Amino acid sequence: MPIVRSLLETDLYKFTMWQALLHSHPGAIAEYGFFCRNQTAFPLAELRLKVDAELDHLCTLTFAPEELDYLRGLRYIKPDFVDFLSVFRFQRRFITVETQGEQLRIRTKGPIAHIMGFEIFVLYIVNELYYRRLGRVDDALETARNRLEEKLVHLEEAHERGLMDRKHKFTFFEFGLRRRYSAQWQDELVSTLAKRVPQWLGGTSNVHLARLNGLTPIGTMAHEYLQAFQALDFRLRDFQKAALEGWVQEYRGDLGIALTDVVGMDAFLADFDLYFTKLFDGLRHDSGDPVIWGEKALSHYEGLHIDTHTKRLVFSDGLDLPKAISLHRHFGDRIQTAFGIGTNLSNDTIHKPLNIVMKILTCNGQSVAKLSDSPGKTLCDDQAYLTYLRQVFQTNVE
Repeated sequence: MPIVRSLLETDLYKFTMWQALLHSHPGAIAEYGFFCRNQTAFPLAELRLKVDAELDHLCTLTFAPEELDYLRGLRYIKPDFVDFLSVFRFQRRFITVETQGEQLRIRTKGPIAHIMGFEIFVLYIVNELYYRRLGRVDDALETARNRLEEKLVHLEEAHERGLMDRKHKFTFFEFGLRRRYSAQWQDELVSTLAKRVPQWLGGTSNVHLARLNGLTPIGTMAHEYLQAFQALDFRLRDFQKAALEGWVQEYRGDLGIALTDVVGMDAFLADFDLYFTKLFDGLRHDSGDPVIWGEKALSHYEGLHIDTHTKRLVFSDGLDLPKAISLHRHFGDRIQTAFGIGTNLSNDTIHKPLNIVMKILTCNGQSVAKLSDSPGKTLCDDQAYLTYLRQVFQTNVE
């Protein structure tokens, strides 16, 4: 059975970034690359033929009428974008799968409006093929169910002990699509969460499962959106402000959570002035120490005389429920919080999770990069560009 079941089964922010870039820069040409950051049980290169076959299948799919109707019902999705999706089909010529020694090399290159959507599908295709090869499916699922039960019990006990009692409500999102163990497990996971803890589950990033389970699809922007603006028609120093302004013009108050770590939190806050702090509902953390990051955000809001109780901090970097509860205890009396939990929910089994990503590398022939607040997350071979980017933003982050 093919792994990809629906073109709707991707993260919401792929649609929201897709719409914004299609409207503002439809002619931009980009390149994305696949990377595995950890040791694997066998060389991923051995999956090449099966990945090829799954991508062949992906490129035959189109959106079903009921899926287009669902997207049309989201108030921030515009009619012309749904019309575009109604005739959209992934083009096989824009994606290649090769091997380099034991490494799996997957590259997409072409118009950004035609290739940016590949990312999530590639990641969960590789993930599911990898775990199928490892076998022991029954043992893996039993372990995942037992560990999920332990997590839900922990959550309920924390509530009973008053550990989540703060001025603002504790809310978490399911963010596990890209690194899930399998479609079967994520289906069961999301259904279980929706039934057992609806008072704390704010939604899922998986648009397909949000539709099927009556949940809110969650997501705004990812690094690729801001990175693309490094190579568009703006001074490099102004790319963050240009990207944020483009978002505001596209969504007019919807989807107001901004990502902060493309060139580090300090450089982001230097651009996130009173204008943007009033226009965006909050910020998303994805690298660096979350407490330090959150305290910087609070200080920034307070320095601009913004009522922090009207804003939200979304944490999404390597979280589990205990970490989320701890962060909520720290910040929940001063600002709204939310927590995106991915791999720890969708891939906590007998097998070690893969740490795989697919990142934008170039746009319009120019290198682009993320200078993360966590060492080791930067993916750019152009050292001259990295040096220049650090100089422009006067930052030493990696």
